[in-house]
Amino acid sequence: MRNKRSLTRSPAASQAGMSLIEIIIVIVLIGAVLTFVGSRVLGGADRAKANLAKSQVMTLGQKVEAFQMDTGRLPATLDELVTAPGNAAGWLGPYAKPAELNDPWGHPVEYRTPGESGPFDLVVLGKDGKVGGTSVDSDIHYD
Repeated sequence: MRNKRSLTRSPAASQAGMSLIEIIIVIVLIGAVLTFVGSRVLGGADRAKANLAKSQVMTLGQKVEAFQMDTGRLPATLDELVTAPGNAAGWLGPYAKPAELNDPWGHPVEYRTPGESGPFDLVVLGKDGKVGGTSVDSDIHYD
């Protein structure tokens, strides 16, 4: 006589594992979540650098104005904020460190004298280092 229990399976035994479709769905969902989180984290770093560039342009503009107040003229180049030019009486610098002459992405800050809207212009060209752009690639000007 055979035992009836050995011939029938319990419901738990038939559902012991996940099917291939279920595993693929879980992997796709995990990938989508990681992609979303990764884009938010990396995008946050670029926004932080853009905000840093805005404050850097403002600070550098104030240093140019301090140079002008001390010497009676605007610097010919931003390098004159770091090392004393030979013809600048009243120079009380250094006004800036060499690293401050580059934006957070490593591009040099553009300095023009005379400027388009004032005595001088300071421009950070954004992440891409090109004129124009949107979001973190947009230009930042000293006003």
